[in-house]
Amino acid sequence: MIWHTLLRIGFRLLYNELAWTYDLVSWVVSLGAWREWQLASLSFVKGTTVLEIAHGPGHMLLAMKRAGFEVTGLDLSAYMSQQARHHLQKANLSLPLLRGAAQALPLADNTFDTVLTTFPTDFVLESATLTAVFRVLKPNGRFVVMPSGYLTGNNFIHRSIEWLYAITGQRQTAVTHWEPISQRFTAAGFSVSIHNITLENSIALVIVAQK
Repeated sequence: MIWHTLLRIGFRLLYNELAWTYDLVSWVVSLGAWREWQLASLSFVKGTTVLEIAHGPGHMLLAMKRAGFEVTGLDLSAYMSQQARHHLQKANLSLPLLRGAAQALPLADNTFDTVLTTFPTDFVLESATLTAVFRVLKPNGRFVVMPSGYLTGNNFIHRSIEWLYAITGQRQTAVTHWEPISQRFTAAGFSVSIHNITLENSIALVIVAQK
């Protein structure tokens, strides 16, 4: 219980007042694989119009914009919105950025071909979130969720980081716990497939929920 409490406090700070440290923290806890894990979800993004919810510092917004998608971003954190705007401006790119909650998307029905989220917190499994995402997706649209990646290297550092994930309960959530939870997506009207993407010294987990 104490680990979960500390993690929640840490995540709240990381996504808000300490958002400026997000890139560094994500690099450290993944030994630099974080962006590779995120990009593993890109091949599952289909269609033309894409909404990224909980976009964080905006790296996937940039990747999708550069890949030719019509992208809209939404995040509840004003701090993350600032980070995303900074990265977009630095790249001389622009796209709509909205402030709001995934549970009550301020967007019209049947608008997007794909909704994407990478490394989301528990909000992604709330029935209100799944209902809202289902509503804004076009017929046959898809909700792509990249909840985690995990290291497979056998050296001491890789094993140590995976041990830290395990004792804080994050490995159960990322690997074992996600498959049965796919029933929540099914209950919201989605058909679900789970993909383990093998990368160098790591595996990225991607869930695709089809409307």
